[in-house]
Amino acid sequence: MRYARIMPRTSVMLPNDLLARLRHEAKRRGVSVAEVVRAAVERELAQPKRRELSIIGIGSSGMPDGSERVDELLAEVYEERDRARREDADR
Repeated sequence: MRYARIMPRTSVMLPNDLLARLRHEAKRRGVSVAEVVRAAVERELAQPKRRELSIIGIGSSGMPDGSERVDELLAEVYEERDRARREDADR
């Protein structure tokens, strides 16, 4: 994606570890930090919003022990979501 040369500036405060990852990604791609940030913001805002815990309260899971394993099952959901986000970030 290309942007006009003149754009408004903005400041973002990031924890040191996130800033280091951002700089590393920009260097890996051979682009500016600003370009990586713009791409990430574009991707985030382009995705339709959904409820984080959309699996809760939608009916029977078919698992008789589902309520006993809720922590384990939710951990799997979050791990899958985080994996998908990392894959998106690597593209």
